[in-house]
Amino acid sequence: MELRQFFTEDAIKLELESTTKDDVLKELISLLGLDEKSEGMLYKMLKRRENLGSTGIGRGIAIPHCRSLVVNKLRVAFGRKAQGVDFKAIDEKPVNFFFLIVAPPLEVSNQYLPVLGKIAQFSKEPDVPQRLLGLTDPAQFLKLLEEKGV
Repeated sequence: MELRQFFTEDAIKLELESTTKDDVLKELISLLGLDEKSEGMLYKMLKRRENLGSTGIGRGIAIPHCRSLVVNKLRVAFGRKAQGVDFKAIDEKPVNFFFLIVAPPLEVSNQYLPVLGKIAQFSKEPDVPQRLLGLTDPAQFLKLLEEKGV
């Protein structure tokens, strides 16, 4: 299983417009192309997850994630905000890179946790934050995932 297979160019946004945590979540959700009601339900689920503890894992990276009935298979999105957003990350620094993961409650393929783990592993690579900042288009993001072999 490779991360690259879960991402599509239309679910990658390199210039997020949002300046608050809540708005970033909404903007990431919008990349999944769901209907308005589903987007609202998913936002509530992600907010509930964030209230348990921030998904900002440090080094400018956050991995908001949850399980929800609004999707019928694992869905992911990536967003970047060069200026950073206060996401209450564990290192208390602004977050620039957001990996959204949403999976159905019951998932036959059981990919939710492995994908979460692979994104965390990818994020720990020393050169990844700098390389993510330098991306100019979604295809480069996909190529970086392939190059890192995660």
